Amino acid sequence: MDKNQILGFVLIFAVLIGWSIMTSPSKEEVAERNRIQDSIEMAALAEEARIKEEVDQAIAVTDDIETEAVSDSAAIEDLKYTYGNFAAAAYGQEEDFTLENDQIKVTFSSKGGFIKSAVIKDHLKILGPQDNPIDKVPVQLLEDEKNSFSYSVPMQGRNQYFETKDLYFNGSVSGRTITLSAVGSNGAKIIQKYTLSEEGYHLDYDLDYAGLGNGPVQLKWVNYLDTIEVNTQFEKRYSTVYFKEAEDDGADYCSCAADDTEDLSGTPVDWVAHSNQFFVSVLMSKDQAFTQGVFETDMLEENSEDLKLTKSTLDMPIESSEGSLAMALYVGPTDYERLVAYDKDVEYLIPFGNSIFGSINRHFIRPFFNILMKFMGSIGLVIVLVIFIIKMALYPLMYKMLHSQAKMGALKPELASLKDKFKDEPQKVQMETMKVYREYGVSPFGGCMPMVLQMPIWYALFRFFPASIDFRQESFLWASDLSSYDIWFNLPFEIPMFGGHVSLFTILWAITTIIYTYYNTKHMDMSANPAMKYVQYFMPVGFLVFFNSYASALTCYMFFSNLINISQTIITKKFVFDDEKIRKELMKNKAKPKKKKTGFQARLEEAMKQQQQTANQRQQKQQSRKKKK
Repeated sequence: MDKNQILGFVLIFAVLIGWSIMTSPSKEEVAERNRIQDSIEMAALAEEARIKEEVDQAIAVTDDIETEAVSDSAAIEDLKYTYGNFAAAAYGQEEDFTLENDQIKVTFSSKGGFIKSAVIKDHLKILGPQDNPIDKVPVQLLEDEKNSFSYSVPMQGRNQYFETKDLYFNGSVSGRTITLSAVGSNGAKIIQKYTLSEEGYHLDYDLDYAGLGNGPVQLKWVNYLDTIEVNTQFEKRYSTVYFKEAEDDGADYCSCAADDTEDLSGTPVDWVAHSNQFFVSVLMSKDQAFTQGVFETDMLEENSEDLKLTKSTLDMPIESSEGSLAMALYVGPTDYERLVAYDKDVEYLIPFGNSIFGSINRHFIRPFFNILMKFMGSIGLVIVLVIFIIKMALYPLMYKMLHSQAKMGALKPELASLKDKFKDEPQKVQMETMKVYREYGVSPFGGCMPMVLQMPIWYALFRFFPASIDFRQESFLWASDLSSYDIWFNLPFEIPMFGGHVSLFTILWAITTIIYTYYNTKHMDMSANPAMKYVQYFMPVGFLVFFNSYASALTCYMFFSNLINISQTIITKKFVFDDEKIRKELMKNKAKPKKKKTGFQARLEEAMKQQQQTANQRQQKQQSRKKKK
């Protein structure tokens, strides 16, 4: 190697050493690199530990699964023994499915395959006291966890039944239809399909089945009714189980006031309904009536969170181990128009009454109110207008009653002379008074007809106001809910039968009743029975106990009815009648040939004579006893 090559290598080596010196890291850079390397090594160790932990957990889960599988394999025989072909459906997890339209939201549970809750969107439940509500929430039906809607199903090959409430159904939702399927072995299936209507509260309900045993399929429906209205005691009076026999018109029901059972064994049933005062859940047959049924209501303890317990047991018209059954459900308010559209007498579950009074409510009063409601926004004003129309229609009879009273008042001088003549013979005074009335052409019963004609209307309204949902939570004047009592003020204590509040409409009704009674009986002679003069004023006071907790729509009606009665009485007597003309009319009647007694008058006078004879005999016996002493 020559010197040039040696020099070249030396220079290259020198450059490399120089470059190495120039580019070597500082102490600080070396320390930072060491720190980063340590961090990388620690992260690698942590990741390794995490992976090991996940592996250990996976191994543990696998062990649990294997252990559970061994346990399940031991329990499968028990499930097969209890549920037969449907053993596989008895194991699963509960899921919820929802159908909804503008009026209702229905939630279904996969366990048992029935409604878990139904939210009625357009109707509210008041939370807190009626006069000071805390909040308002949508009404819910069928929401109690204790509720049950279960078929008792026969098993194939064995004389044994199982309950569908224990099965887990697979759910699928398509549009407004939900299909809940419990599928077993050997082609066994129970499929419940619900289709919610586009609007309203109606659901088509179809039951398809296969792989069942021989024997009746029985539905057991248990429903704990929730307290929805503020007036709980009043709501209890109108909450029960309604049902309709297939061959009958109308509907029947279990007692609302006590535990009751209605056994319709051997009697086909069209539908059954579990009803609150204004909301109801109805199960209806379509093509085939239910074979028979047993219906119950159970009263619960006063401090119970539930209103009442209702139960229905229905035998399904299922004759083979495979087939289908078409039914329908209505879950919503007791709206008359919606219920009557079913053409199954379902509207009879609204407690308007089953007698002539129910017919008056359904076919006259209800349509009349509906017509007036189209023109007036306030249902309270509709009540007042109805009163005015009725009173004006009956005014000719009212006029005759007041005219009869005026004629009786004009005979006071003649009647006063009878009192002087027969001071110690009150029965004799009554007999002679009747003679005077007949002589002057006066009928003491002429004032009864308006009251008699109004009684059917009054009693019909007595049933109508607390049964019609149109009055629910409708306010008028100081009343916040015309379907419940109005509250003037609350008492610091509870009075038995009266309640813990005072209803102003009821108080005003009682006061105006006393005033009307005073004006209506001023002309009447009660000397023969002085106690009657005071008893007639005790009646409205006594009825305070009953009406204080009644629907304020009725007490409102009665109050304004009294106001119109008093107005008609005062105006007619002050400005229509002329006492002199009435006196002359009586004199003309006296001058006419005497009329024969009517059959009623003859019987009345005969009864008075017998009463007089009995009184005389009693008086004679008392006098003879005094002489002996």
